[in-house]
Amino acid sequence: MSCYRWSIITFLVTLSGGYGSRQAIGSIYGAAEAVDLLEALSRAGLYLGSAIATASATTIALMLTLIGLIKRMDEDFDEQAYRNVELVARLSTVTLLIALLLLMAFALPVGEFKEMPQSWFENLYNALYYSTVVMVGTAAATVVLIYTTLLQVMAKITPGDSI
Repeated sequence: MSCYRWSIITFLVTLSGGYGSRQAIGSIYGAAEAVDLLEALSRAGLYLGSAIATASATTIALMLTLIGLIKRMDEDFDEQAYRNVELVARLSTVTLLIALLLLMAFALPVGEFKEMPQSWFENLYNALYYSTVVMVGTAAATVVLIYTTLLQVMAKITPGDSI
């Protein structure tokens, strides 16, 4: 677990930042305010979700390339390098699925749901907001894990002790 320390710290810092931001927004006092917040979140969320979905799909494809590269090299890699690649692929897949679900949710015409109780809008906003935070946190943790995995691979193939 210590090899994933920086990824876990990155994920937790992102979650803390998202929670702090949600607390800074404050309470939602009415359905109209919740709808306005949902519309603002969906505008930003569509772009963010699209970007993260693209990045996650690309990362999964690049992990396949990295596995092929590692397999063809003469160096023997420890199991940790393969576990890291597998975890990057797993995190990228989870991030991609969350991004796709959020893209579907952000496409809902929330302003048209006039007959819903006020708590529904607030609960929807909180669910979408925190799902977005988890998506960003998972993507950030994946980036840190990719970096540590690349350092590990470069340390194996680089002559000398420069890495």
